[in-house]
Amino acid sequence: MDKTRTFQLFGLTFNVGNMISGIVVALIVFGLVFYCSRKIQLKPKGKQNFLEYMIDFTNGIIKSTMPSGSTKDYGLWAFTLFYFILISNLLGLFLHIEVGGVVYVKSPTADPIVAMAFALMSLLIAQYSSVKKLGYKKHFETYMQPISYLLPINLMEELTNFLTLGIRVYGNIFAGELLAGLIAKMAFSGGVGMILVSSPLELAWQGFSVFIGCIQAYVFVTLSCVYVAHKLVVEE
Repeated sequence: MDKTRTFQLFGLTFNVGNMISGIVVALIVFGLVFYCSRKIQLKPKGKQNFLEYMIDFTNGIIKSTMPSGSTKDYGLWAFTLFYFILISNLLGLFLHIEVGGVVYVKSPTADPIVAMAFALMSLLIAQYSSVKKLGYKKHFETYMQPISYLLPINLMEELTNFLTLGIRVYGNIFAGELLAGLIAKMAFSGGVGMILVSSPLELAWQGFSVFIGCIQAYVFVTLSCVYVAHKLVVEE
């Protein structure tokens, strides 16, 4: 595990590296959207086409997993979640800042706390959506379907959904950064010959890690939409 710097505030422990990395990711996503959304035209071209493709992509996830008409209510959430997690997954591959042995910038999702926070947010949105549509009573009754004896199992399912959603993205991103770091250390541990051997491995692994980061962002948002959709549909 990388060394981190923390501080205490109101009885809570804050990780400086996670905070800085999260801010960097937010600035990248905001900057990209801000740049692509300047000078919007009726007939899109160039960067506007790219932005509309980004929106259509996340809208497509919603349309394939949620009831019709959900794009209006959940489109912005899915868009923001997907691209924030995507950049979070990829940040550490291209920007890794370490000072005095302490890591200040890396992939935020390579930390289990951040990954589980995203998972918790998705599950809370699913719960909120269900209560908003069904009311508290009917929302609770969904945990006793098809029979009331399944209440403990349905509650356990909520916990497993939370754990698997967060651990999946954390495990993949952490493993990717760990192996990339090991290959980099190997490259500088045996002279020029080792550098020549390690460089192709590092490039290949970086490319594979980019692919994995994109897939994990897609899977995370897709499963989040599935969980929300499951709460919006009442089983008979």
